[in-house]
Amino acid sequence: MTKKLFLDTNIVIDIIDEARTHHAKAKETLIKIIQNDIEVYVSEDMISTVYYILRGNPKVLLFFKSILKEWRVVPFGNDVIEDAIVLCLKNGGDLEDTMQCLCAQKHGCSLLLTNDQSFAQCGMSVVTYEAFLKAV
Repeated sequence: MTKKLFLDTNIVIDIIDEARTHHAKAKETLIKIIQNDIEVYVSEDMISTVYYILRGNPKVLLFFKSILKEWRVVPFGNDVIEDAIVLCLKNGGDLEDTMQCLCAQKHGCSLLLTNDQSFAQCGMSVVTYEAFLKAV
């Protein structure tokens, strides 16, 4: 099993927001991550995106404060952004997904966890909750 897991923004929102359809799966996944001592990576832009989407939820800032101690919050950097733009111009696709995928690769993650069934492919394993939970 992977020891470096990159979380897409929608996974983090599922963890925080109890009203989300996948909240229970997100909690189960988080427990498995902790039990298996998996190193979690997220992009730093995820912080502002999640805050914007869930800004009325009082748990958001407390959640961010707690993950800063446990998770690796990493930047995209110019190289990732430039490579993502080139890939999107060449193949189409979602720029945000592509940047997250390339960022995960840059930081040595072997899996990217997302709910997005059409998440951009950039040469790494992209899995949903079900696939991740089967593998751990």
